[in-house]
Amino acid sequence: MDFEHSPKVKALQQRLTAFMDEHVLPAEQRFEAEMDAHRASGNPWQPAPVMEQLKAQARAAGLWNLFLPESKYGAGLSNLEYAPLCEIMGRSPNGAEPFNCSASDTGNMETLVRYATPEQQNEWLLPLLDGTIRSAFAMTEPDVASSDATNIQSRIERDGDHYVINGRKWWTSGANDPRCRVLIFMGQSTPDDPDVHRRQSMILVPMDTPGVKGLRHLPVFGYDDAPHGHAEVLFENVRVRASNMLLGEGRGFEIAQGRLGPGRIHHCMRVIGRAERALEMRCRRSLKRVAFGRKLSDQGVTRERIAQSRILIDQARWLVLHAAWKMDTVGNKAARQEIAMIKVAAPSMAGQVIDWAMQLHGGGSVSDDFGLARAYASTRTLRFADGPDEVHRNAIAKLELARYADAA
Repeated sequence: MDFEHSPKVKALQQRLTAFMDEHVLPAEQRFEAEMDAHRASGNPWQPAPVMEQLKAQARAAGLWNLFLPESKYGAGLSNLEYAPLCEIMGRSPNGAEPFNCSASDTGNMETLVRYATPEQQNEWLLPLLDGTIRSAFAMTEPDVASSDATNIQSRIERDGDHYVINGRKWWTSGANDPRCRVLIFMGQSTPDDPDVHRRQSMILVPMDTPGVKGLRHLPVFGYDDAPHGHAEVLFENVRVRASNMLLGEGRGFEIAQGRLGPGRIHHCMRVIGRAERALEMRCRRSLKRVAFGRKLSDQGVTRERIAQSRILIDQARWLVLHAAWKMDTVGNKAARQEIAMIKVAAPSMAGQVIDWAMQLHGGGSVSDDFGLARAYASTRTLRFADGPDEVHRNAIAKLELARYADAA
C-alpha cells in the first residue's frame, strides 16, 4: 500500500484547490443571495446563475467529470486517485456541482456506464456527462423500512412492449430540480422469485412521463437544499418502454451494490473536506477571540478538541483511502467491509468535529452566518443516506464473525 499521490493527482489537487479558492468559495454568498431571491419570488426550484457560470469556468479549465474510474468517459482516475479531489470539493456545500461531480448524478452516471445499453447511454448518459440535464435515484419508500431493500413494495410490471410502474418514493434527491429529466427507479418486478435479492429491478423513468407526480418537498432540518431538493414522488400507472430496463429483470440488487461503493467513497471524502474546513474555522477563530482574559486558543479545552479533531480527521481519511485502494485492487465485493466501515466512521467523525467548531463559535453557529449549521445538518443526514449506521455496523459484524464461524 502506497498512498503517496501520483504526480498526475498532485497536479490535479493544485489546480482544483486553486479553482476552489479563486472561484467556488468566493461565490458561496452570491449563490445564497440568488437562491434567496428565487425563494422570495415564490419558486426556489430554479438554478442559480452563478452555478452555471462556475460550471462553464470549470469545464474550460479542464476540471470536468473527474470521477468514473475504468471508463472512457471520465478523467482516467482510479477511486484512490479521485478520493483526495472529493475532499477538496467537500470544503464547500457547492463544491461538487461546478465540476459535474454531484450526487445523485455521479452514481447514476456510473450506473449507466456499467449497466446501460448503448441506446440508453446515448439518450441519458451523454447529456448527463455534458451537464445539460440532471437526474435522481428513486429507491426509499415512506411505508416500509427501506434500509432493508427487500421491503420495497413498488411494482414494475411487464405489459407487452412496456413496463407499468406503481409506487410512492421519498427522499428522491434532485427530483425538484427543473433540470432533472430522468429517474432511476427501483421496484419489484419478480415478486414471487424464491431469492428475495432477485425480486427487484431498476428501470429508467423520464420525469415527464404521465403518472409521475411530485407530492411535496422534504426539508432537511429546515433547509430546502434548493434547487436540488428532496421530493416525495408518486408513480401511478407510469408506462415506460421495456427497453428502459437496466441490465434485466431481477438485477436491481446487483446494480445497487455496484453503484453504491464508489458513491460512498465520494460522500466520505467530501465530508472529510467539510470537517477540515470546520477545524480551520475553529483554529482561526480561537486565535482571535478572548474570553476570561485569555485567547480561546490558550484554553485547555480548546486545544484538547483541536487535537482530537486532527486525530479523528486523519484516522477517517486513511480509512477511506484504504477502502478506495481495496476497491481498485480487489474489487467492490472484496472491499465491502471497508466500504461499510467508512460509511459509519466518516460522517460520525465529521459530525463531532463540526459540533466542536459550533461550540467555539457560540450562538452564531446555529445561524447562517458561518455555514456550520448547514454543514452539521447535511453531515447528520449522511448517517441515513446510502444506508443507516446500524445496517453498516451489522454488515461489518457479520463479516467479522464469519472469520471464526468454522472454528466455533
